Amino acid sequence: MRLFRAAALSAVATLSLLASGCGSTDDPAPGTSATPGAKGPKVVASTSWVGGLAKAAGAADITVVAPANVQHPPDYDPKPSDLAAVAGADYILYAEFDGFAAKLKDAAGGSGKLVPVQLENTPGKITSEVTRLAGLFGTADAATAWNSTFTTEYAKLSAQAKSALPSPAPTAVSHLFMAYWAEFAGITVAGTYGPQPVSPSQLADLTAKKPALVLANAHLPGANPDIPGATRVDIVNYPGSDLDLLGVFKTNTERLTAALKP
Repeated sequence: MRLFRAAALSAVATLSLLASGCGSTDDPAPGTSATPGAKGPKVVASTSWVGGLAKAAGAADITVVAPANVQHPPDYDPKPSDLAAVAGADYILYAEFDGFAAKLKDAAGGSGKLVPVQLENTPGKITSEVTRLAGLFGTADAATAWNSTFTTEYAKLSAQAKSALPSPAPTAVSHLFMAYWAEFAGITVAGTYGPQPVSPSQLADLTAKKPALVLANAHLPGANPDIPGATRVDIVNYPGSDLDLLGVFKTNTERLTAALKP
């Protein structure tokens, strides 16, 4: 088994880059929230978003492969040193759209359990994924407590964003992966764009809708159109190195309320 894992890691090191245009030019070590001697399963998460769900579910020993400071984590190109932790993990969590998911699977070598995670920053999806992961980790009590806190805080933050709405409420165009944040803030989406680049005809169509806001994907800054008269709001989906999913909601609430000020 050791020889098998070593061979898998060696093969990973020679794989070509799947997508690197959004990655950092730095060479940071993989982020981690691991506590020495922490009880519970050892978890490797592909990105901070995945790691945030693991933390919410009650995991304490978490290593994140794509550092939280890269611009678009799914496009990160892991180094062999990033993947070393995979061989010793109990669970390897990843999103299907992570460009390096295949490398995680190869590095696992059959020892850790590979678990795909569905990523969507909506209350229903978050709480269901947290509950599901807690069932794997054996941390149901921690997940139940977190879900309760999250549900309460989500309602407060959503109400805060909605209270900043002028009358009549503005309309927006949104990156496809950020459109559900409009519901969070009580904003109507008149049109969406992405994930493909915006074509000239699509830009003309979006501009004709005369939106007040553009809900931009902060992780793909070059993919968002500039629309005359519209205020751009850079929305985030990935938490920082603290893996705090609630922090994502707090950040977006601040950005939305600031954009809605007269």
